[in-house]
Amino acid sequence: MILGMSLSTFVLVHVIISLVGIAAGFVAMFGMLGSRRMPGWTASFLLFTILTSATGFLIPPLLSDKLLPSHIIGALSLVLLAIACFALYGQKLSGSWRWVYVLTALISLYLNVFVLVIQSFLKLGPLHALAPSVPPSEPPFAILQGIVLVFFIIVIIGAIRRFRPAPQFA
Repeated sequence: MILGMSLSTFVLVHVIISLVGIAAGFVAMFGMLGSRRMPGWTASFLLFTILTSATGFLIPPLLSDKLLPSHIIGALSLVLLAIACFALYGQKLSGSWRWVYVLTALISLYLNVFVLVIQSFLKLGPLHALAPSVPPSEPPFAILQGIVLVFFIIVIIGAIRRFRPAPQFA
């Protein structure tokens, strides 16, 4: 039992939270490319991505005495999200905090998508057949992760250049 839920229910809730965070993140990302703030989508993205990392630490294989790659990704994501939240809500995107926000928020989204690709190859039969090792390391997996990485590099550069929303008045 985790937080009063069976392990399978908790993992399902974790996956749903993660998918909501990724979906909201893509909407917020395309908002950045159009220089739009999209405060509701952005808040949802940040909240659900923080919840994704936090709940991930509660899944039993992660409750290990050994430092695992998932621990590193989760911790890195939480640090990046803390910086993104500070840049957006604390510093209101002033000066260099604008590009700091874009960079940290979108790297956090990338990390979530990176894990989504890994989990998809581990859990979805047709993808697992293409890359059966654990963790996946075969060419189809590497090619897809490479495409995702290049996509995010291009989008991050574009968002840093284009995200210049009008000042928000309080």
